[in-house]
Amino acid sequence: MRSFDYARADSPEAAVHDAGDGAKFIAGGTNLLDLMKLQIETPAKLVDISRLDLGAIEEMEDGSLRIGALVPNSDLAADARVIARYPVLSRALLAGASGQLRNKATTAGNLLQRTRCYYFYDPAVPCNKRAPGSGCSAIGGFNRIHAVLGVSEQCIATHPGDMPVAMRALDATIITLKRDGDARRIGIDELYRLPGDTPEIETILEPGELITHVELPPAPKGVQAYRKVRDRASYAFALVSVAAIVAVEGGTISSAHLAFGGLAPLPWRDPAVEAALVGRPPSTAAFEAAAAALLAEAKGQGANDFKIPLARRTLIAVLRDVTGDAA
Repeated sequence: MRSFDYARADSPEAAVHDAGDGAKFIAGGTNLLDLMKLQIETPAKLVDISRLDLGAIEEMEDGSLRIGALVPNSDLAADARVIARYPVLSRALLAGASGQLRNKATTAGNLLQRTRCYYFYDPAVPCNKRAPGSGCSAIGGFNRIHAVLGVSEQCIATHPGDMPVAMRALDATIITLKRDGDARRIGIDELYRLPGDTPEIETILEPGELITHVELPPAPKGVQAYRKVRDRASYAFALVSVAAIVAVEGGTISSAHLAFGGLAPLPWRDPAVEAALVGRPPSTAAFEAAAAALLAEAKGQGANDFKIPLARRTLIAVLRDVTGDAA
């Protein structure tokens, strides 16, 4: 690990003030410290935000929920309001990592964790995300865990999170504080960037911009579910995951919110998938249409070709569960 400067912030304003070029915020450190040990992340300075007053979950007057950036994953998953109103989020959190890591991992840190691509973690091989312009070893290499949607010729890595997938389905809003003191609100659909020609730039956050809160809108109508398909029952990243919120009224699907993990470089959501369902009765035909919309542009790289039929089967199974259609 390379040497670095250290500062402990006593307020969000002090944190962004201390976060000069080359600085990183640290709270739980469940991802950053691993990357620093491998010298994949080499910040010139760490700004410790772990003692800021951002650890509360607040209920707003309109029924929305305001989650502090430092709320541990375990606490968020166990919150009675989250369990009752946003069970898709609680289930996604409990599907991630281990109990020990969930006790340390924070809400903001979970949103910003980096890919678990084998080649990104190996400084001995080319990786455009780690070393721009060096090449993508996963293309033509061992790419079983890699993305089939939203990829580019520069990068096919997947986003590793569970919580962000549920938050994408819930239309979460990210609240930040910038270095100039301005706050901004960012829809989670705007937070992440596709790799394109710059896979090293993963979000729209500016240098030194601090996530302070995440807001969830009032609980949506419908049945919620989170299903994660992985190689083992615990402590494994998703091969495919589905966060679903589907309402059926009068025998017809009236609304659908669907987000996917394990398939793309970011928590994936495609309006065409939801449009294929809304206004139709729950049926195999409707579910097949949604799966076809999801995978219309999916492209495997050889070892990960299996993700395409796996995603289709998983989505259809989840839709049957949340609509009560057993056809």
